[in-house]
Amino acid sequence: MNRSIFKAYDIRGIYPTDINEEVVKTIGKACVKMFDAGELILAHDTRYGSPELMNVLEESITQESLAQNKSITIRSVGLSTTPMFYFLVNNFNTVGGCMITASHNPKEYNGIKMVKARAETIPGTEVLQVIDTLKLYEYKLPLTLCRISQKSIFSRKAY
Repeated sequence: MNRSIFKAYDIRGIYPTDINEEVVKTIGKACVKMFDAGELILAHDTRYGSPELMNVLEESITQESLAQNKSITIRSVGLSTTPMFYFLVNNFNTVGGCMITASHNPKEYNGIKMVKARAETIPGTEVLQVIDTLKLYEYKLPLTLCRISQKSIFSRKAY
């Protein structure tokens, strides 16, 4: 993993060289350790690869929360602007959220903005510290044992 992708305000790098499914899976595992139990907003922008990366992030968070017996409900927004994402984290009083985006960076980039409750930024460097403490392993849970807690919302109406 390229450690230089973990920045002061977010995580960003070239897709799929620096930001890819494996990196996002690891970040998803870190999310479960970082966030309290509760609802978590997930969103993505229009960049190439963003919907796929959001799906990988959602799956990783779901699997890790099951493995850790931590109740995290994902509110999947789908396509969103960053201001709408921040609004939704506040409007639904969630424990935080993750948005797949590289903001103003060139098109070959992608990344993740992570926020706590009240849309307070989580620095990428803090995420890297959590990743360094993780004990990474493969999950081989039978699908019949997995209970996925997910809510889809139509956010534009509230926004």
